[in-house]
Amino acid sequence: MSNLIPPHGGKGLTCCLLEGAELEAEKKKAAGLKQIPITPRAKGDLIMMGIGGFSPLTGFMTKADWKGVCDNYLIADGTFWPIPVTFDVSRADADAIKEGDEIALVDPQTNVVMATMKVTEKYEMSEDEKKYECEKVFMGEGTPSADEFWKIAKDDHPGVQMVMNQKEFNLAGPVKVLSEAEYPEKYKGIYQRPEESRKIFDDRGWKEVAALQLRNPMHRSHEYLAKIAVEVCDGVFIHSLVGNLKPGDIPADVRVKCIDVLVKNYFVEDKVVQGGYPLDMRYAGPREGLLHATFRQNYGCSRMIIGRDHAGVGDFYGMFEAQTIFDKIPAPEEPGKALLCTPLKIDWTFYCHKCDGMASLRTCPHGKEDRVLLDRKSTRLSLRHHAPEAPLRGR
Repeated sequence: MSNLIPPHGGKGLTCCLLEGAELEAEKKKAAGLKQIPITPRAKGDLIMMGIGGFSPLTGFMTKADWKGVCDNYLIADGTFWPIPVTFDVSRADADAIKEGDEIALVDPQTNVVMATMKVTEKYEMSEDEKKYECEKVFMGEGTPSADEFWKIAKDDHPGVQMVMNQKEFNLAGPVKVLSEAEYPEKYKGIYQRPEESRKIFDDRGWKEVAALQLRNPMHRSHEYLAKIAVEVCDGVFIHSLVGNLKPGDIPADVRVKCIDVLVKNYFVEDKVVQGGYPLDMRYAGPREGLLHATFRQNYGCSRMIIGRDHAGVGDFYGMFEAQTIFDKIPAPEEPGKALLCTPLKIDWTFYCHKCDGMASLRTCPHGKEDRVLLDRKSTRLSLRHHAPEAPLRGR
């Protein structure tokens, strides 16, 4: 009997990935279906639905789901979900597809059929509706107005650009996933299914597990956050994004090497597990913090470490907006439909010369002249002058 937090949604892990004879039969059927190209974002979403990482989702969202998530953080059946998971197609493809049709979803980079999908709904997304999604999902509380948001977001926010560049229609419906793409081989030992991370945690006798989200190399502040979590939980899951990033972000294999060195030399190894997941960043700031907690619950984590500017982009969000959003989300009463993974909120962390170590605004009484602050940009710049095998450690 597992002591871990149950998967999100109250239905256990809902895995759409086919295996064995069922997989081979679906591949044969897919060869005769209309082939629709997918984006890297949709590829990651499909894999997460395949392995149960997006439980309870088993397909792309309907218009009612989309509206409910944008407005109230709830899909149509009342289950909490923070960011739309939709699949866009061109008008020409939409015109050639009827509701009830089955289609094959193809990665255009490799020509691999990633999944089949039964289309239960197709709906047009106007420019105004795309803008509505952007304002609901990407606009931070500190933005004075939508007009002010759009003055900079259309050029400077990668998440907004992603949504606004979507094609004219969305298709909704359940999927059958046929491939995990390159991840099991390329990131062998790092990429994991939720059932695998849960087994590791269970084998170690863990109950309270904290997840540390990483899309950048692990530096001293990340190390400090993880060690705080080790003190109050049974263990920490250092969970890195190995899907697509934006230009300038550090490649996943470099980040994995940095984490390896840290775990082996600066942690008690049996208190830390390193893993990777295949999503693209959506760059949704606070809402993405909620998404990180939602799918980490599926991986077996009961706490989500949320520090300064979690999943932030530029100056779009307040430094701790990703923490306070957890206090404002709905709590559905129906069992399993509420988000159960709670935030582990940690203040701004830095190295202090006078403290002679890592500290936070809650623990350090000294001035800013004594503090060494490390942000995403400086980490990326520093890594260009460091070997991949060497983790960054403060002086």
